[in-house]
Amino acid sequence: MEKSKLNSLLKRTLTALVLVPITISFLYAGYPCVQIMALVFGSMLAWEWANMVPNKNSGFYSIIYTVTLALSIFLGFSISFLVFLLAAVALTWYKSKNEALRNLLVLGLPYVSIGVGAIVWLYDLTGFDVALWLLIVVWSVDIGGYAVGSSVKGPKLAPKISPNKTWSGLLGGMSFSAVASAIFCYLISADANVVYYAGLAAIIAVLAQVGDLIESHIKRRLNIKDSSNLIPGHGGVFDRIDGLIFVAPLVFLLFKFAF
Repeated sequence: MEKSKLNSLLKRTLTALVLVPITISFLYAGYPCVQIMALVFGSMLAWEWANMVPNKNSGFYSIIYTVTLALSIFLGFSISFLVFLLAAVALTWYKSKNEALRNLLVLGLPYVSIGVGAIVWLYDLTGFDVALWLLIVVWSVDIGGYAVGSSVKGPKLAPKISPNKTWSGLLGGMSFSAVASAIFCYLISADANVVYYAGLAAIIAVLAQVGDLIESHIKRRLNIKDSSNLIPGHGGVFDRIDGLIFVAPLVFLLFKFAF
């Protein structure tokens, strides 16, 4: 392995060893730790989006993203939040009328507030076990995709969007997430429908990969490699939670209306 890749892998591993236990600890501690954690990481994501999209007033966009995020966390999935989100979208659309990348600046509002907020909504709805299950599934997608994709390689998944992603990596992510889900569900409860949740995890893996490709497309359009350098070895917050914030709203809706 090249020295640069080895150093990057070491940084990623050390950062993960720090962030993963902290995340699980805050999740286990419950209110208000979960809300604080979401607000901290969401604010970092808001700052990244406001600065990675070229504009004339990044301070304004960072503030409106963060305020909308805070309301999504503390108002929850409610009419009040949705009304404010629509108002924020209208205000941002008006404010960015002279911006070249107006659509991306407006897109930041739902991406940050709903994407991060849905993690808290899911926790409030289902509790610690399901929220941790989702995190484990998404983490397993990244681990399996990297492990299998970098060793097996093969045909590219979407070469024009993300040249490093392969079909073998996608299958590896699906397999790792399904196995991790099955093990977690069995350990939590022997009566759990392990097969069902393993299949659901595989579907989530595909959706998480879609979220990753969307982020890659946005960064390619902006001609940047990472959303920021806030997380050593990982780039930015958006680089790390792109799949999670894409699937979290869908999983929340599934558990709210289908279960």
